[in-house]
Amino acid sequence: MIDKEFLEELLVQAAENPRKRVNYDMRTSPEDGSQRMLNALQPGTKVAVHRHPNSSENIFALIGRLDVILMEDGIHEKECFHLCPTEGRYGCQVQKGVWHTVEVIEPSVIYETKDGKYGEDGSENWEG
Repeated sequence: MIDKEFLEELLVQAAENPRKRVNYDMRTSPEDGSQRMLNALQPGTKVAVHRHPNSSENIFALIGRLDVILMEDGIHEKECFHLCPTEGRYGCQVQKGVWHTVEVIEPSVIYETKDGKYGEDGSENWEG
């Protein structure tokens, strides 16, 4: 069950983690070739500018407030999606190959989906 109590516990774990975030894998088996996860994020966490050259990525905010920032070239902001469920801004899709990052404004939990297992999907971090 994904309820308020469960999400709040993920945020506690994220607050205790030095990276200020924690992932919860939602895949049903090791053979599942997708990425489906809850990601609890605290303000101050650093999400590297990255892209997924083989898949688009869907991001839905369950609680909190954050910005999904699309980058033109890994450096310059091209577009920003402000996600906040209490304001009726629930999610966005980052198109395949687009550099992006996340800025957490208040403790947030997002649901992320894309093709390919994390670490095996060809994703790249900006090295510029």
